[in-house]
Amino acid sequence: MATPESKVKLKVKKILDELEAYHFSPMMTGYGHSGVPDIIACYSGMFIGIECKSGKNVPTLLQESNMKRIRSAGGYTIVVNESNIGTLLTTIKELL
Repeated sequence: MATPESKVKLKVKKILDELEAYHFSPMMTGYGHSGVPDIIACYSGMFIGIECKSGKNVPTLLQESNMKRIRSAGGYTIVVNESNIGTLLTTIKELL
């Protein structure tokens, strides 16, 4: 059974596929880096970290710290949930 967050992730991946953006979901095994956004994407030369949440859930402090580091390095970060996923395509295109 799919969780609400996994449904958000599937919708985000579908949007990225429609944009023909490069993307992947980091695997958080024993060798991963904790707090990395759920989806890493590159679109038109832009590095984008996408954190997927469900309901009123918000990023953890560690996730916020990683997103801040991405922005400090010149990348973009987006937190997506069921209520704002409809604006993801527009948000990404506005970054150009």
